[in-house]
Amino acid sequence: QVQLVESGGGLVQPGGSLRLSCTASGIIFTSYTMGWYRQAPGKQRELVATIASGGRTNYVDSVKGRFTISRDNAKNTVYLQMNGLKPEDTAVYYCNARHTIVTTRNYWGQGTQVTVSS
Repeated sequence: QVQLVESGGGLVQPGGSLRLSCTASGIIFTSYTMGWYRQAPGKQRELVATIASGGRTNYVDSVKGRFTISRDNAKNTVYLQMNGLKPEDTAVYYCNARHTIVTTRNYWGQGTQVTVSS
């Protein structure tokens, strides 16, 4: 059984920082590209960042220079360090695992709320 368990969300003031974590079980972690997506109220889910098993990263333009995705393959965990948070970053953040070859093996976490407000 595949599980992706996220943690680290919360309420933060504009300009603040948060670090999200997602620990995976039930998969061979190094066979998966890991990613973070977010969905704000009334909007579609969007890609935030991805990281391949070898460490190559990809970011949506709106978070470049502020967010950093990383992974610890020994701990089956992916992180999203978020600095310089803005109110428009408010959303539910979802962890994603997508197999690098069999892309139908695509799994989601339950989501964690991030709220940026003064």
